[in-house]
Amino acid sequence: MAARAALEAAAVSRDVVLFQHDRSRFFRLVGLFCAGQGLFWAYLAHFAFTSLRPTPGPGPGPDDPLRPRDNKWRFGFTASCLTVGSLVVAAGWLLPLRSVRRVTLLRGGTEVAIGTHGPLGFGHRTLTVPLRDVSGRAHRTEVAAAIPIKVKGRPFFFLLDKGGQLSDPRLFDVTVGAFRKF
Repeated sequence: MAARAALEAAAVSRDVVLFQHDRSRFFRLVGLFCAGQGLFWAYLAHFAFTSLRPTPGPGPGPDDPLRPRDNKWRFGFTASCLTVGSLVVAAGWLLPLRSVRRVTLLRGGTEVAIGTHGPLGFGHRTLTVPLRDVSGRAHRTEVAAAIPIKVKGRPFFFLLDKGGQLSDPRLFDVTVGAFRKF
């Protein structure tokens, strides 16, 4: 049975779209939100750095416990704001790059084109890899929200949303969805 399925995959005479799920609008909105958050946190860091200067005054006292008396508070708060803003922008940059919008089995059945959204949800990217370098880490019926696909040489998983459409589930299972050891 496995040999027959492999022959069927190899006998593809034209490009076949195996999976399709276009969420461009959602990822553009997420990208705009993350960019806005990045600007907000950068402004807050700038405000903290310029406004939280220690005031020269009498020595330590309980008169205003929220007003910092040395630069440690100013530098710490500024660094915290920049860290949070950078993490939010990085998440908005990387999440669309790992969310798959289209998987196409190319003619001949030996290569797969994986289409993703661009950084911050703007644009599209396509990665063409040999089929032997693609491994489905879980069967599509076993996962709740997203099918993880591992590509050899790439650090993270590509995620196929379960809300997407599989045009040929059986062909998907024996090609992209099959588990392969790297």
